[in-house]
Amino acid sequence: MQKRDAGGVRPSRSAGGERSWGGCNPGAKPDGGRRAATVWLFDLDNTLHDASHAAFGELHVAMADYIVAHLGVGEADAGPLRERYWLRYGATLLGLVRHHGVRAAHFLEETHRLQGLEERLRTSAHDRAALARLPGRKFIVTNAPRAYALRVLKTLRISALFDGVITIESMTMFGDLRPKPDARMLRRLAARLAAPPTRCVLVEDTLVHLKAARSVGMRSVWMQRYLGGRFRGSLRDRPNAGRKAMENTRRECPKPPYLYARISALRQLRALL
Repeated sequence: MQKRDAGGVRPSRSAGGERSWGGCNPGAKPDGGRRAATVWLFDLDNTLHDASHAAFGELHVAMADYIVAHLGVGEADAGPLRERYWLRYGATLLGLVRHHGVRAAHFLEETHRLQGLEERLRTSAHDRAALARLPGRKFIVTNAPRAYALRVLKTLRISALFDGVITIESMTMFGDLRPKPDARMLRRLAARLAAPPTRCVLVEDTLVHLKAARSVGMRSVWMQRYLGGRFRGSLRDRPNAGRKAMENTRRECPKPPYLYARISALRQLRALL
């Protein structure tokens, strides 16, 4: 699964009685209450850290094992089924829920244990500093489950840099899961954050999610730092000895019309203000 899955938990209530998404107070107005503050919506995996290295290999194996164990599918068919649902629905879990009656919470708990994840996590120290300096309200918006997202953010020491964490459990509408790239969910998210979509910027590595964001009026920024294993950062603040030395065979293609910008480092975001 290149991007994520989960199980329909409705928005909770904060201590003050307000509805909140993923532990954030959507009506809060940081930055002195300035109405013009940009609302940054950051994907997590392969946007803020190298998930292809840290999680996806083990995650794909865990999902295939789950499909074999609970759906009675043979090992040879489990991987293609996972991939087919991800391509069709944007999240493997949606296909499992709709076609096989899988309980989302059970699937997430079983597949996202990922032993040793913390030792594999890596991000750029420069990106961490850029996040701290970036003005505006900042939220994580990920198709990953909440426990996994919090685990990653804590290990990378960037939890305190965000005003809230919105995970797939909170992406429900009328009782159904609606994760990215669902445009209705993105429009509803902007409303819950008390921000018009034109003030929201989605920073992502997945183009179909960015296209959906643009369709509701958000600006879309394509993070390319971790594409194809070309990460050049640090491994938990140590030199990245495991980085891949790859010949760059990419050809520069015209920017799709739904993209506002392409970046390879978070420090480039300030220039978009």
